[in-house]
Amino acid sequence: MQIFIDTAEISEIEKYAYLVDGVTTNPTLLAKLGKSCSIEEVIGKIAKIVPGPISVEVISETCDGMVMEAQQLAKLSPNIVIKIPMTEEGLKAAIILRKLNIKTNVTLIFSANQALLAAKAGATYASIFVGRLDDQGTNGMQVVRDSLEIFNNYSMRTKIIAASIRNPCHVLDAAKIGCHITTIPPAIISLMIKHKLTESGLEQFINDSKNFHQ
Repeated sequence: MQIFIDTAEISEIEKYAYLVDGVTTNPTLLAKLGKSCSIEEVIGKIAKIVPGPISVEVISETCDGMVMEAQQLAKLSPNIVIKIPMTEEGLKAAIILRKLNIKTNVTLIFSANQALLAAKAGATYASIFVGRLDDQGTNGMQVVRDSLEIFNNYSMRTKIIAASIRNPCHVLDAAKIGCHITTIPPAIISLMIKHKLTESGLEQFINDSKNFHQ
């Protein structure tokens, strides 16, 4: 399973660059950076750190607007993937962008039906928001599981991204069911690396080593 990092913070991307296969951003994550640098500067820096896909979201609500934005964003780097909302206009835009050889990530997907339509539209990726579904009392990972089954039934090329990850268990569950990609916030990557038994075991080894040399 590929791991993308879900952030626009350059320091966080640099910290985990050795682990991740790509980067996902959205307008909210970019807004957190403030107005100190432009989107062109941010994407340029990310592209130099991570050689994999970089998802950047359009903000237009119409098909024509999305396509125009996507064409401009695609010029920033060969690795750019255009995030398109799961709407009727978004699906239309995804079809056009596929014909223009511009990769897309259809986002804000909350059902297997939506994932199916994204795949039919030729999306490169389909992002299912697991955490937000769980927040509403729905089993988000079941939507990922159902979508994977559908995609496998018809050999669909679209890759599923488990997004809106809330905890390491989400990542584990995604890996167990064969999800193609999980996009993870830096804080969750940190939790995945650490374990109290690893820390206590390491501390014991260090102390034992000191005692031995003494």
